[in-house]
Amino acid sequence: MAALRRLFCGGKGPVSVCVHRNFHRSPPASLQMTVRDALNQAMDEELERDEKVFLLGEEVAQYDGAYKVSRGLWKKYGDKRVMDTPISEMGFAGIAVGAAMAGLRPICEFMTFNFSMQAIDQVINSAAKTHYMSAGLVPVPIVFRGPNGASAGVAAQHSQCFAAWYAHCPGLKVVSPWNAEDAKGLLKAAIRDNNPVVFLENELLYGVPFELSEEAQSKDFVVPIGKAKIERQGSQITLVSHSRPVGHCIEAANVLAKEGIDCEVINLRTIRPMDIETIEQSVIKTNHLVTVEGGWPQFGVGAEICAKIMEGPAFNYLDSPVVRVTGADVPMPYAKILEDNCVPQVKDIILAVKKTLNIV
Repeated sequence: MAALRRLFCGGKGPVSVCVHRNFHRSPPASLQMTVRDALNQAMDEELERDEKVFLLGEEVAQYDGAYKVSRGLWKKYGDKRVMDTPISEMGFAGIAVGAAMAGLRPICEFMTFNFSMQAIDQVINSAAKTHYMSAGLVPVPIVFRGPNGASAGVAAQHSQCFAAWYAHCPGLKVVSPWNAEDAKGLLKAAIRDNNPVVFLENELLYGVPFELSEEAQSKDFVVPIGKAKIERQGSQITLVSHSRPVGHCIEAANVLAKEGIDCEVINLRTIRPMDIETIEQSVIKTNHLVTVEGGWPQFGVGAEICAKIMEGPAFNYLDSPVVRVTGADVPMPYAKILEDNCVPQVKDIILAVKKTLNIV
């Protein structure tokens, strides 16, 4: 036994070397997951967890979803849990709101949030206001979800960002994820929430893979609604964004870093309730602020951030006015070259940062 102990624990041979490397302590390989698969996994886990959860919308069942976000769910859970509806947003949104009032937890998919305009009376007057008007007696635990904002080559009637529209309304929570971890954790949190949640996805992000942390791979993982995330630490200027432009901000920050400009990037994650405290703390540190969004400039998310910063304690720390980077104030053109000039690009963010810092 002593000889064996020397061989495996105290010897100088190759076996001893291997034992002391402790391969079992190596960190697990990171998992790559697309935003589409993260949303699918979140719904799958919540459908399995709670029998009150069900999904309805156009083509979500037998066709596996227009964007394949609900792929495989109908085969797994059947007609009672995953339901195809007629092309009638007002009708199936109303059915979903009534089901929520009756104690179920519907996930109502709009093929695009542009089509939610057909159902806005149900979203605002029925879902958002009922809990308040019933003195808290009737909660409405429903998630309205689907692609939001500009896509590619679909022109004006399919390219609006509705973050500011729905965030304007008390009674709603409005969520706008960026990466796969946001998508999974926020959707699970939204389904479990007792309030109506408008969940704004981005069609151009569906097929984009992101690293999913070990924590996010758990069925118990949720991202708290109303809490922003600092995606990149910085000291000279704060960039605040949500959805796809978060990636543009990180890319711009990496370019600017090569020029010695240190940007902090905040991913809002939630539009309402807005985590203004995280933005304020960042501005107090950096003394400069640029907001970035894909929506129109007037009365937008950036405008709300500007107002809150002006009204709060961080205003006294600003060394220059806040600058907004937004979509162009026009209906979205169809032509690609015009479309590219109507949505914020990395070069626009870089220009806004240099303008804010007074760098020529």
